[in-house]
Amino acid sequence: MNTLGFITSNLGFLAQDAVQEAAKNQDLVTIVPWTLIAQLCNLFIQLLLIKRFLFKPVREMLEKRKAAADAAIGDAEKAKEEALSIKNSYETSIRSAKSEAGEIIANAQKNAVSQSEAIIREANEQVVAMKAKAERDIAQERRKAVNEVKDEIGSMAMEIAGKVIGRELNEKDHAKLIDEFIENVGVES
Repeated sequence: MNTLGFITSNLGFLAQDAVQEAAKNQDLVTIVPWTLIAQLCNLFIQLLLIKRFLFKPVREMLEKRKAAADAAIGDAEKAKEEALSIKNSYETSIRSAKSEAGEIIANAQKNAVSQSEAIIREANEQVVAMKAKAERDIAQERRKAVNEVKDEIGSMAMEIAGKVIGRELNEKDHAKLIDEFIENVGVES
């Protein structure tokens, strides 16, 4: 600062000398070399002071703002990347959920088809079993009816034979006649 004070005081003296000389000459349009030099020196001093005390702090402030803006941009890019990765993971999970739902539906359809086939198969087996039972019942009833008819026919034949022959048959002859008649009736049916 001592040099600066010295320069400023010298400039002040130079300016006073220039003013005194101008007053002596009283020329209004003339250029005084010492005044011009003093003004140029004053201009350079002011530029140095402005550069040191104004430009440097402003530049530092601008650099800090730029650094803050760069950091904010970097944070925004990181947030964007994180958002994209989260979005991708959600899309992946949605796709897997859809595929799982498709598999569940397909399995349910397969199970439904297999259950319906099993029910139809069981119903067919029951129908076959009922048909077989009905056929057995019909055959048994038929045999029973045939036996009853044979017994009735046998007793009727005995009565008719007894009337025709006019005598009573013994048990042995009676059984023989019944068997012959049943054989003849069984052959005809």
